[in-house]
Amino acid sequence: MRLPIRAVMPGVLTLAVLLASSACTVKTSGEPSDERPRATGKAGHGGAELADGSGTEVALVPGGAHPYFQPWKKAGAAAEKAYGLGDVAFDETAEWDQQKQNNLLSTLAARGYNAFGVFGVSPTDINTTFADLKSQGLTVASLGSCPAGGKNEAEFCLSTNVELAAYKAARAAIGAMGGKGTLVHLTGNNVDANTQLRMKGVSKAVSETGGKVRLLQTITDIDKDLQTAQKAVSDLLAAKGSKIQGIVATAYNPAVAAADAVRSAGSPAKVVAIDDDAKILGSIRKGTVTATVVQNPVAQADIGAWALALLQTGQCTVREPGQIVDSGSFVVTESNVDTYDNARKAKTEQLRKQFADQVLTCG
Repeated sequence: MRLPIRAVMPGVLTLAVLLASSACTVKTSGEPSDERPRATGKAGHGGAELADGSGTEVALVPGGAHPYFQPWKKAGAAAEKAYGLGDVAFDETAEWDQQKQNNLLSTLAARGYNAFGVFGVSPTDINTTFADLKSQGLTVASLGSCPAGGKNEAEFCLSTNVELAAYKAARAAIGAMGGKGTLVHLTGNNVDANTQLRMKGVSKAVSETGGKVRLLQTITDIDKDLQTAQKAVSDLLAAKGSKIQGIVATAYNPAVAAADAVRSAGSPAKVVAIDDDAKILGSIRKGTVTATVVQNPVAQADIGAWALALLQTGQCTVREPGQIVDSGSFVVTESNVDTYDNARKAKTEQLRKQFADQVLTCG
């Protein structure tokens, strides 16, 4: 087995056995030597069983360093074992730079990786990268983020519906505010298509209040690192803290910063965060954070690697190339903070069935 450029962390996650009720096609001595094994598929049972994935080497490549992608490491290592893949590597550039990511992808392809799960740095340019990889006979999925503009040159996109997730978060914040008052939205890079969708989701939730809730301010470009987010939140509370009844954070670093700042300042503002950082979950248990909306990066790596192997081996094809699939988002409050992962695991198994029944054609 080839060692990845950066070693994948050992997997401790036990993945469910693929559901399949009919036997895989087995090559016999009378079949042509270039015949590829086929996956079995049975509608209604989610069965698309990977017959032989040992020749598939998957590279999971985020846009850059960010805590969100850490679960990809463990899930990728677990997927390699569970599905019998040749290799699953996790690699990233030190900076969020599309050209540097392109160079990394080229290096990985030269080293023999033939299936790529990519979070593109530039949503407006990543389709060019996807098309280039595919022209080399490589299989590509867009994971965690979809290209901008409604067109996806990858085989599929498995990502959070970020507009819906932000809408859920804003609704939770508005509910905690008693349905009235002023709300502040903390988020990421303003030019990122995902940020624009998150802003749209929050605005939708605010508009549904009929004017009872006012969006006081949207602060963008503060997800670069925790220090940047902390300064932005500190400045916000110092200048406008008395006017704020709720804070919704739809990016990781601003969420952690808001949880810390509101607790330290003793602010009565209701905070709804994103993702399941230990600080955020601890703050929910203590009552200083109202809720968080968690995503499903494990499913992106798990289902992504499995589907990429089915496609790369020729066992399956995509029914609608470029299809976008929501990997799920879940509101976590004090009532389900200790059990929410059950819903996320159930969503992952539902996604496996969805891919088998609706996204892929196998056999």
